[in-house]
Amino acid sequence: MAKITPQKEDFSKWYLDIIARADLADYSAVKGCMIIKPYGFALWENIQRALDDRIKAKGVKNAYFPLFIPESFIKKEEEHVDGFAPELVTITHVGEKELGEKLYVRPTSETIMYDAYSNWIKSYRDLPLLVNQWANVVRWEKRTRPFLRTTEFLWQEGHTVHATEAEADEWTISCLEMYQDLDKEDLAIPVITGTKSEAEKFPGAKYTTTTEALAKDGKAIQAGTSHQLGQGFAKTFGIEFTDENEKQQLPWQTSWGLSTRIVGTLIVVHGDDGGLKIPPKIAPIQAVIVPIFRTPEEEELVRKECLKMEAELKEAGIRVELDDRTEKTPGFKFNEWELKGVPVRIEVGPRDLAKDEVVVARRDTGEKKSILLGKVASTVTFLMLDIQKNMYEKALEFQQKNTHEVFDYEKFKKIIKENPGFIKAGWCGDGDCEAKIQAETKATIRCLPFAYAGQAKGECIYCKKDATQIGLFAKAY
Repeated sequence: MAKITPQKEDFSKWYLDIIARADLADYSAVKGCMIIKPYGFALWENIQRALDDRIKAKGVKNAYFPLFIPESFIKKEEEHVDGFAPELVTITHVGEKELGEKLYVRPTSETIMYDAYSNWIKSYRDLPLLVNQWANVVRWEKRTRPFLRTTEFLWQEGHTVHATEAEADEWTISCLEMYQDLDKEDLAIPVITGTKSEAEKFPGAKYTTTTEALAKDGKAIQAGTSHQLGQGFAKTFGIEFTDENEKQQLPWQTSWGLSTRIVGTLIVVHGDDGGLKIPPKIAPIQAVIVPIFRTPEEEELVRKECLKMEAELKEAGIRVELDDRTEKTPGFKFNEWELKGVPVRIEVGPRDLAKDEVVVARRDTGEKKSILLGKVASTVTFLMLDIQKNMYEKALEFQQKNTHEVFDYEKFKKIIKENPGFIKAGWCGDGDCEAKIQAETKATIRCLPFAYAGQAKGECIYCKKDATQIGLFAKAY
């Protein structure tokens, strides 16, 4: 089995090694696109299911809209199209026949969805309109990396319409909190939430809120976003409703999304030099049983107990796999399942069975211990909860250790260069300072954290004018 590049030696190479060796994805013949392999797709499905349950619990219904968007729709919202123009894929011909109007492969669905909304919404009784779709989108990226940034990716995009600004504000924040809850409870990822700066917000939005995670190489990664779109799209696409007083009104809109980038986020937040570490709640396989034997007699005895154990674990609701491959050694299997991030491994050998025991190993800590045969199901069920909790606490500890409060720009530059992470620093609110910091350090304002609201004191980290906000700066994927 080929060696994985250590994180400290080359984090980017480590990441690509993990993708390939854990059998998550493969490169496609189409530049910038990836093939999501069954194990990687099972991981995405579990995340998708956990999020879809939350979306439906909010009263949102799933729908599906066309992949192709007419050029006239794209051009209706100038700020929106300018934000995506460099990445748009254009269709001009069918066979040798030129189309009367160009079509674009969707980079996001606001325009195609809102044209339909203009026909669906007539009265205040039609509001709120709460729609989500699971789909693929295409953005022609210059530099790609599996899951983190690909030309085509999978996501969900929610699009809602509300009668008042207050309702849209409330919905925007509630969707952000939904992502934050998913990150913590299912993915064991701590995130910092806040609003994007004007330069970083979604094109056409009134404001954008975000969840920001910290990878083990000290770079930030945007895990999910929720946008308050204001009334601009409604005005552009003719979405109006008659209120209770029979007056025509423009509604307020939101959009919010999370993509397969979250799989990459999971890898860079939790992974180590041994491979993946997957939180139990979203692990495709939560426990693997590895039989150990040398003779046919031992094989018969061990296999019988393994099958019984597999049935008990399934009955307890554990996603379990019995690895009874005879062409692979136990040592090979141990390494393979560690690489794939399976939370618990159960080793079953004749010596252990003679003592009415098996050996249980945790992927998160590497701890191994012997437990009684009759307590396997209850022990593994407990471990699922404990591993989930421990992984979150370890990731939070890393985030807190690598979040720096800085008041001096020279120190800011030194940290970004030598010891990257989150930097909490004062900002005057001037986009020119923001742009100069990015040009000089490659660090951007990841968000203006809600947790720091009202704490702005002292000077802007760059221009030394009075700070009006606290910014969370970092290099990012």
